[in-house]
Amino acid sequence: MNLSKLITELEENRNELLAESMSKYMQDKFRFLGVRGATRTEIYKKYFPDARKSKAIDWDFIENCWNKEEREFQYVVVYYLKAMQRFLKREDISRLKYLIVTKSWWDTVDLLAKVVGSLVIRIEGYDQIMLEWSKDSNIWLRRVAILYQLSLKDKVDKQILDKILVNNLDDNEFFINKAIGWALRDYSKFDPEWVREFIKKNKDNMANLSIREASKYI
Repeated sequence: MNLSKLITELEENRNELLAESMSKYMQDKFRFLGVRGATRTEIYKKYFPDARKSKAIDWDFIENCWNKEEREFQYVVVYYLKAMQRFLKREDISRLKYLIVTKSWWDTVDLLAKVVGSLVIRIEGYDQIMLEWSKDSNIWLRRVAILYQLSLKDKVDKQILDKILVNNLDDNEFFINKAIGWALRDYSKFDPEWVREFIKKNKDNMANLSIREASKYI
């Protein structure tokens, strides 16, 4: 099935009234077609299973969608990559980085963090790239570094997580402090004692938001 038809189908579902409210919800940072999430999911189901059969990521399709103005097309990219993440290659980390730092907001970045995580845990040494990102001036790269190990449970590298979080303490940025709390809260489901010790050791440098989020389940 031709992925370009997915683009056409999204455009055919345009709804100007919904587009306006969706844009307001996202603080008017992006224009929207006005296609609800449930409708987008139904459209994806028509195309992504066949796309997986190709066992190769169509980066031309990704570029085409990413360059379009309406936000739904960036959603296509991140959900397509999530569906195709097993086919990511070592060199694709630079492409993922570009997607993180352009048209950046939490709605795409947080899913890209999971996509990045799927690649990092497969490629030896790529955790060092996450350490580099955790000190970058771009807050979205730092957020990805903080979040890429979400839901890994016993596969979480605690030493790397500790270093990445410490690199981002004493920060006033909401999206960083929220991410720190989220990462700790998620890991507390598996190892609450480690999270308690991290908070105890670092609480003087942690934002209240991070501590509150991290302590939710402990």
